[in-house]
Amino acid sequence: MNATEKSWEKFLHPGTLRTNLIAISLFITAFETFKARVIEKPETFFSDGFDEHGLTLGETYRSEVLSKSKSKLYASLLWLKEQGGIDQSDLEAFDSIRIHRNELAHDPLPFLANHERDFDISKFQALIALLAKIEKWWVVYFELTINPEILPDGADPDEIIPGPVWSLQLLLDIALGNEPEEGYYYNAFMQRNP
Repeated sequence: MNATEKSWEKFLHPGTLRTNLIAISLFITAFETFKARVIEKPETFFSDGFDEHGLTLGETYRSEVLSKSKSKLYASLLWLKEQGGIDQSDLEAFDSIRIHRNELAHDPLPFLANHERDFDISKFQALIALLAKIEKWWVVYFELTINPEILPDGADPDEIIPGPVWSLQLLLDIALGNEPEEGYYYNAFMQRNP
């Protein structure tokens, strides 16, 4: 089979096309979840209170966070780095993840139809790992300092599965068919909530 035929085979195979579409959409969803959660951390930390639009953010937030980058996401990542939540290698990994996300979001067809271009699952795994690292750090260095009782006695903070990470894992299990059986989570939910 030549390169053109291999590309047509990839594109026309229903299972391959479906799997690639699902993987790409899940990765973009995970990226947007990551972005929202990262931006939320310093906003919560520097919040001056609430108004009808949500958190109010003053000059301290602008000078301590937004001044670091034109991108609110990068400014938030740089703030997290300064606080010790992530390091330079995490920023470099994120840059690679972001580049792949942009390729997938802005030009997905080559990943669906070109046999030489594939969705990079390692970028997805790195994104989830980075989100888990940030969320766990936030729990330990922010939430537990405010309310140490949220962690049960004897519990290991390293074993925490943060809510956003758990939600993404559930999403992956259902969408990719990794449930113990088809409809497992849905059926369990419906049995408890008739």
